[in-house]
Amino acid sequence: MPAGGFSAPAPSGVEFEARITPIVIISCIMAATGGLMFGYDVGVSGGVTSMDPFLKKFFPVVHRQAKVSTDTNNYCKYDNQGLQLFTSSLYLAGLTSTFFASYTTRRLGRKLTMLIAGIFFIFGVVLTAGAINLAMLIVGRILLGCGVGFANQAVPLFLSEIAPTRIRGALNILFQLNVTIGILFANLVNYGTAKIKGGWGWRLSLALAGFPAVLLTIGSIMVVDTPNSLIERGRLEEGKAVLKRIRGTDNVEPEFLELIEASRVAKEVKHPFRNLLKRRNRPQLVIAIVMQIFQQFSGINAIMFYAPVLFNTLGFKSDASLYSAVITGAVNVVATVVSIYSVDKVGRRVLLLEAGVQMFFSQIVIAVILGIKVKDHSDNLGHGFAILVVVMVCTYVAAFAWSWGPLGWLVPSETFPLETRSAGQSITVCVNLLFTFVIAQAFLSMLCHLKYGIFLFFSGWVIVMSFFVLFLLPETKNVPIEEMTERVWKRHWFWKRFMEDDNEEAVGAKNGKINGYDNSQL
Repeated sequence: MPAGGFSAPAPSGVEFEARITPIVIISCIMAATGGLMFGYDVGVSGGVTSMDPFLKKFFPVVHRQAKVSTDTNNYCKYDNQGLQLFTSSLYLAGLTSTFFASYTTRRLGRKLTMLIAGIFFIFGVVLTAGAINLAMLIVGRILLGCGVGFANQAVPLFLSEIAPTRIRGALNILFQLNVTIGILFANLVNYGTAKIKGGWGWRLSLALAGFPAVLLTIGSIMVVDTPNSLIERGRLEEGKAVLKRIRGTDNVEPEFLELIEASRVAKEVKHPFRNLLKRRNRPQLVIAIVMQIFQQFSGINAIMFYAPVLFNTLGFKSDASLYSAVITGAVNVVATVVSIYSVDKVGRRVLLLEAGVQMFFSQIVIAVILGIKVKDHSDNLGHGFAILVVVMVCTYVAAFAWSWGPLGWLVPSETFPLETRSAGQSITVCVNLLFTFVIAQAFLSMLCHLKYGIFLFFSGWVIVMSFFVLFLLPETKNVPIEEMTERVWKRHWFWKRFMEDDNEEAVGAKNGKINGYDNSQL
């Protein structure tokens, strides 16, 4: 992205001067490697759990059920709670750790929280790659989950706060882009390691997670903390200096004063989680929670976690199933790049609504094909229909990747005010990981019992999601984070009823404190 300058609108009519500086780009790229680690963990588990040596060592019952028994229902070959726990334990640990991450993000800063995430990732990789029993494997996944909890808490906040308003959406989606790259990288690795003779390929797949883990750790040491975080912790001089560096100008006084006022309001909040429940914070909280639930019930993780297993279930050979997973991973990356290009131009709502139509159509087609061609004890899908299934899966993945994937993280991270932002992000991550855990733990059992109807189940949720966006999700593109209340929530046909109207005296007092700020106090 070329360097350049623009002005972002300030609440008082003044323009916040900001340039797209190299330090912003480099910091965002390094921070977004947390998404690379997250994506690799998501993608690697599905491929590893379809490898015979891994199943023989840790899940022999599943291996016999999938490879030996001819009586098992085709949809139920991999239905095993232990196998699902291997995948889902990461997200259960992430759910728990995100509450601790909320504290470190608020008290110690975004930068240090990302460093802690990197350390958790490294230890988790060592344990999973060197596992000699199931307990060691699960403990390693739990440590990786702690890394996910800390990274998903800090990285989206870091990206939203350091980016200039006009490109906040694009830079924030770098996190999701790295998630998709991580998934693709994992699928490519699994495709290669599955061919290694000697039965140790799965160890290499798990060990290579150390690459993004080290990147995140090094990156978190190199980046600067955000001005918001520094000012929030009372380091005003340092916060102003960092603001000048990342904006590429010395004319940062209007934005600096706005951050100071936001910090002042934030410090008055003694119990941020309790404050989230206040009426004026209800719109942000509801939207953050609902978007995480919808993101998971769109069905994407069912495909991404278990793509190789799913394609095996549908009758693809082992190599073909991994190859198909690589294709979907590549589509995921390309479509996320589309989102980066378009999110700050066409807006959040347009992408979400268009994707809803595309996701619904592709899931219905997949359900019809499977209902007709895949029987309980027959996996003869046929070459032509197999290709059509892959095309429809790619159509679905593309739609998700430029909509609910990145925007499920972007919208919550940019709507909470500073005083509840860390707590709000913690709730966002917690709900996301809770329902990610639910889907990961339940998908193979759902596939066994619902069969092709599982895609009808998820398509029904897509309809609900789309109506929610149409009526209840406001547009947030090009709106400064600290001005969401005035310019978004108070103008929305439904959510404005939850906003407490500021009287003229309160507004005047606020403006007086901003305009009368004495720089000698710094």
